[in-house]
Amino acid sequence: MAIEEKDLHINMGPQHPSTHGVLRVELNVDGETVVRAKPVIGYLHTGIEKTMESKLYYKAIPCTDRMDYLAPMSNNLGYCLAVEKLMDIEVPDKVKWARVCLAELTRLNSHLVWLGTHALDLGAMSMLLYAFREREMILDIYEACAGQRMMSTYIRIGGLAKELPSDFDKRVRQIIKEIPDRIDDYETLLTNNQIFINRTKNVAVISAEDAINWSLSGPMLRGSGIKHDLRKDNPYSGYENFDFEVPIGRNGDAYDRYLIRLEEMRQSLRIIEQCLDGMPEGPFRAHVPGVVLPPKEDVLHKMESMIFHFKIITEGFPAPKGAVYAGIESPKGELGFYIQGDGSNKPARVRVRPPSFINLAALPALTEGHLFSDVVCAIGSIDIVLGEVDR
Repeated sequence: MAIEEKDLHINMGPQHPSTHGVLRVELNVDGETVVRAKPVIGYLHTGIEKTMESKLYYKAIPCTDRMDYLAPMSNNLGYCLAVEKLMDIEVPDKVKWARVCLAELTRLNSHLVWLGTHALDLGAMSMLLYAFREREMILDIYEACAGQRMMSTYIRIGGLAKELPSDFDKRVRQIIKEIPDRIDDYETLLTNNQIFINRTKNVAVISAEDAINWSLSGPMLRGSGIKHDLRKDNPYSGYENFDFEVPIGRNGDAYDRYLIRLEEMRQSLRIIEQCLDGMPEGPFRAHVPGVVLPPKEDVLHKMESMIFHFKIITEGFPAPKGAVYAGIESPKGELGFYIQGDGSNKPARVRVRPPSFINLAALPALTEGHLFSDVVCAIGSIDIVLGEVDR
């Protein structure tokens, strides 16, 4: 639509509570109709990619937690898979299955926060309280594994930071037992709620063709009917061993994306249960002296392990020259890490393919020509975290 002088130019943000972070959207409106929408980013100034290039390969891992802080385990996994690919490290089967279990718990965590905040954006305050209640169970597991509720840095190059806690199976099975009924409760509150339907159905619509042209991924792409999921199409970390379905939408609107994320939560629980039932025995990290950190208990009692630990932490390890890319299906879409090694102990180039950043670029297509009141719904349906956008 053409912008005319009579159109009103307004700023939505960067302090607006419904923009899920420090996002500014420049809007031109003609009455209640959005003529132009322009996302303006960069307010966080994190510079995470350049920071990672200045750090040893190991010491760059905590940077990944701070991009999408609602999916720290997924971020850890993507980066570690890229480094392992560069170093040609094969992790034990137990590590693969544990990582899948943790990644799916992370998907639950991320979708619960999305559901609660998106519903709150549209006026359903109770959903935030319910979703965060369930999220606490997952954060308790994070804390049991890593000693930290959010920035866990638990998945490490070659394996895990330490063995899974002794009560891991019990805690996770409690989630498998309780959350399906809770998801049913969410549906009771929202799925047939006429107010919620009016705010989301046929709102922020994007066609399959446009979704592909905008390079969308995750629920944004699948909501438009494209059945693409890296866990199925390019399996990593042993996902080929698990049976699950990839839900897709038909209309490409905010309502379809809501239904897809609910079903993805159910499928994540299905994968998690398979992980627990079939978890292989074995070590929780690969044995690659000089590259993979030895177990902490060995460091305390064995001189050789203590030396390796000291040298890896202080000096790092040289990675071969070359470039690799590893992509995973994060809760928000394809999260990819491109790493270029130059033979030194630090990556020469780190480039992240962040789903939040790329999906946010489609905001004009979702809002222009539609009502001003639908902008908040459109932003919420994308599911962005500005730490990942401004990485």
